[in-house]
Amino acid sequence: MTHTLVASATREHIIGFDKPFTVIGERINPTGRKKLAAEMQAGNFETVIKDALAQIAAGAHILDVNAGVTAVNPNETEPPLMRQTLEIVQSICDLPLCIDSSVTSALKMGLETAKGRPLVNSVTGEEEKLEAILPLVAKYNVAVVAISNDETGISEDPDVRFAVAKKIVERAADYGIKPHDIVVDPLVMPIGAMGTAGQQVFRLVRRLREELKVNTTCGASNVSFGMPNRRALTGYFLAMAASHGMTSAIMNPLHDEDMHAIFGANVLNGTDRNCKFWTNKFREMTAAPSAAAQAAGEISSNEDIEARRKAREERRRRS
Repeated sequence: MTHTLVASATREHIIGFDKPFTVIGERINPTGRKKLAAEMQAGNFETVIKDALAQIAAGAHILDVNAGVTAVNPNETEPPLMRQTLEIVQSICDLPLCIDSSVTSALKMGLETAKGRPLVNSVTGEEEKLEAILPLVAKYNVAVVAISNDETGISEDPDVRFAVAKKIVERAADYGIKPHDIVVDPLVMPIGAMGTAGQQVFRLVRRLREELKVNTTCGASNVSFGMPNRRALTGYFLAMAASHGMTSAIMNPLHDEDMHAIFGANVLNGTDRNCKFWTNKFREMTAAPSAAAQAAGEISSNEDIEARRKAREERRRRS
């Protein structure tokens, strides 16, 4: 059974086929968040701390940390900011971390700073990246996210993306890196732009699991980009991806729809043994009335629901 071990100084987490779905919290990332980028550049980490604590409370297992605040001289600016961000996050939490950068020097600084056994995000099939990242992964004995694109870009052909993933796994073996320490991102396309995006990913995940024996991940929100009701669509995607063998996702744990979809997938996939987590999580929650029921005036309040329940019990008792 494939197990990918990720750890902080005091806590271990295993990504695995037989484990509950792993949530990698994506919030500590200034990409597309101008306010956060400006704060981090100014040495203000209040939002970083807030996002870290909120993701922990929401149930994240690993926290992704990205310090790419600017495209100007990233080789100079990103490594020290990565170090500072990691030090702050590690000072307030004990979750394992995912060091996220496209800048090799920032990844190296992250590996020097992070305690335990972090996850590195990421390596691609590009020769330059393979030669730069894989030696670092081997030196620090860590796990790595492998993204299924190379010098030709992102192929729309899932067979090509599988071939790139296989190439990365084989090249990693040359450095002594085992398949269980590689978490493949098969690349999720926006369903609004490519109608077969979901089917492609599900098929790819099954092949990656069965043929390469690797764990998998994705940027979950990519699938619903540009679509209405994104939260519902992303949640359905996550549940279906888990049913096809995906074992983790880089995602926003603050979205209840996404998290509840994962909790449900864990139950139905048998990784929430005896439904223990689900039962403990939701036993005390009162289901809200549907919008249709509310509009029809069928349900007015929780008190009304309780009154109806008691009336049913009384009828059963008398009969």
